[in-house]
Amino acid sequence: MDNGTRPAGQLDIATALSPYSGPWDVRMASHLMRRAGFGGTPQQVQQLSHMPMHEAVESLIHFPSTAGLPDPDNVFDPYQQGLIGAGMAGVSRVAQGIGLFGPGVGGARPIGMIDPQARQERAKELRQDARQSIISLQAWWLTRMVASPAPLQEKMTLLWHGHFTSAAIQKQAWPSDMYRQNQLFRQYALGNVRDLTQAVSKDVAMLKYLDGERNVKAHPNENYARELMELFTLGIGNYSEQDIRESARAFSGWTVDRRTGEFVDNQSQHDDGSKTFLGRTGNFTGTDIVNIIFQQPAASKFFAKFLLNNFVYNDPEPELVDAVAANIVRNDFNLAPVVSKLLQSNVFYSERSYRALVKSPVEFVVGTHQLFGLKDLAPNAQRALVQMGQILFYPPNVAGWPGGSTWITSQTLIARENFLAALMNMPMMQQTWLGEVPMNARAATAQMVSAILQSDISPASQARLQDYLNGAGTSALGMLSAENYEERVRGAAYLAMAMPAYQLS
Repeated sequence: MDNGTRPAGQLDIATALSPYSGPWDVRMASHLMRRAGFGGTPQQVQQLSHMPMHEAVESLIHFPSTAGLPDPDNVFDPYQQGLIGAGMAGVSRVAQGIGLFGPGVGGARPIGMIDPQARQERAKELRQDARQSIISLQAWWLTRMVASPAPLQEKMTLLWHGHFTSAAIQKQAWPSDMYRQNQLFRQYALGNVRDLTQAVSKDVAMLKYLDGERNVKAHPNENYARELMELFTLGIGNYSEQDIRESARAFSGWTVDRRTGEFVDNQSQHDDGSKTFLGRTGNFTGTDIVNIIFQQPAASKFFAKFLLNNFVYNDPEPELVDAVAANIVRNDFNLAPVVSKLLQSNVFYSERSYRALVKSPVEFVVGTHQLFGLKDLAPNAQRALVQMGQILFYPPNVAGWPGGSTWITSQTLIARENFLAALMNMPMMQQTWLGEVPMNARAATAQMVSAILQSDISPASQARLQDYLNGAGTSALGMLSAENYEERVRGAAYLAMAMPAYQLS
């Protein structure tokens, strides 16, 4: 994500990555929780602020066990269900007949096996089952983001999902494929990004989405090779068209066994000739290609910029990128120590970084749940995300969501406000800390702007919130009282969350 402008002010590169030693309070702890997760309740923020900053960061970097979180209950897998697979007479032939088998291993497509109408009906049923499963997976993942005791793990899973993009159902990337990819991102959340890239290169959803399964020695497919360098690891200008062609040859034979749905290295379809790639020559495989990529100076700079854009601010200065890149190289592309240093740095807690990023729709929705300590997903959450422009497992294209300032338009801002308005009127809000707000307009306003906005509000806007709680401009029951308390407090919370500061991380 790099669709934002660099914040005003000057960078002091000499101290930018030095440990922060300034005020450590609720405001800074809340900043950390938003960036290294999605936010938290006032109580959770308060608890974090009572820890030394170093310990607060390390508590987020070292993920606690998530064994208590539920697995998804509807992962459509046509292979396990016998709808696709060798030796599965009957329904598997229906699946074969509708073209679920591709040209990879086991890819023979029987002709005339069933009549066209039956084939069309069965294909429709499979797509409907897959779509329902993806909707279920979206709800599961959103609920996991809300409830996980390891928020940074889920944040990184979300960031990798938008980086190493694949889309559900397209090119028969089944829900089971997307779930396994999601688990892969979670496994490598702050692990070694070179190892993650190796694993992604063999990931079934990715092989399908970027046509790696169609890459054979006689007809090399360059899609994955191109995006691997352009969008995933190096960036434009750091490779040639010849490098794309040569690396595509190296990846040939990495495909999907359409009988089992698993990755397979089909040596009979691998081009084992000599290849020259990024100045190196040899009988390279896909594994070699990834290793050579990560030996390029551009790779560490690419991921340094990725981290800075997502955790600090957009369009980071080249000297800051270089400093983080050097730390990435020192740690051999292991991200946990790199992110730990970044989250403890002066530049991270600087005023230039504070609220410098626009919340993505998922960050906005999940963060609102976490603000109020809601453990169940609001019924309108998934529909709201569609209207806000971010649908999990359906990135708009291989480049992912543009992010940054593109998240905010007149339409998406209305969608955010509508989500908040509907949430404030739901019964699930009855058991939140809003019920403990003082029945005094001045005190209630102070508590809410502190909890929701960390007091990042102008005096005039705070005065208007207080007037609202006191019934200014209305004849209905006047001052804040037991009769109007719940409605007024929820209304004031909505007004606070509709303010510009709440749209920013």
